[in-house]
Amino acid sequence: MRYLALTTLLLGTTLSTMAMAAENDPLNYNIVNVQADATRQVSNDEMHAVLFIEKNNKQPAELSSQITQLMNQAISISKKYPQVKVETGSQTTYPVYDNDNQKLKEWRGRAEIQIESKDFKAASQLINELQTSFQTQSINFTVSDEQRKKVENELMVEASKNFQQRAQILTQAWNKSSYNLVNININTSNSYPQPVYAARASMAKFEAADAVGGQNMAAGESKITVNANGSIQFK
Repeated sequence: MRYLALTTLLLGTTLSTMAMAAENDPLNYNIVNVQADATRQVSNDEMHAVLFIEKNNKQPAELSSQITQLMNQAISISKKYPQVKVETGSQTTYPVYDNDNQKLKEWRGRAEIQIESKDFKAASQLINELQTSFQTQSINFTVSDEQRKKVENELMVEASKNFQQRAQILTQAWNKSSYNLVNININTSNSYPQPVYAARASMAKFEAADAVGGQNMAAGESKITVNANGSIQFK
């Protein structure tokens, strides 16, 4: 009898604990997923360019010296344009063999310079000067970090308001009095245009801020989007 009474007591305690846990845990019903976003087309205000030199020489030491001299000249020229940020990029040296791929003919070296500026005219003039020795690999335009962050902050507010508006519309559609926010995620994405100019075999002059070798260019726009997605629970 004492064993039966103890078993009954333990069972009653377990059921009571489960009931209390059920009361404390929120029930996962009336939950709806909501998604909203905010998008803006933003004018590109930053220019990026990559220029390179490529030289051949039978003596690797002479090749290295030649490339170093040209790179130093480029850095020296760029100092005339303090509005333009210039950095050295990748630099490689590799052997060149004959047609049978058996005999070493010479060595080939390649070095890059990366240009970044919000002053399109100054960057264009610098590129024009450098193209006496360098070739242009690519030029493209993007939204600067400062402008992108500013726009993203504004879009986060807009996307949040759009999320709340959709949540309210759904609440009314389901004849509910209100809702609770369960969770929400804010994500950003940027869509940039492709490079507007790619290097050609010939060393076309960069004549002006809006043209390369006679090819018209425009900075264009980039699309910035902020997405808000999450869950709400109807009351």
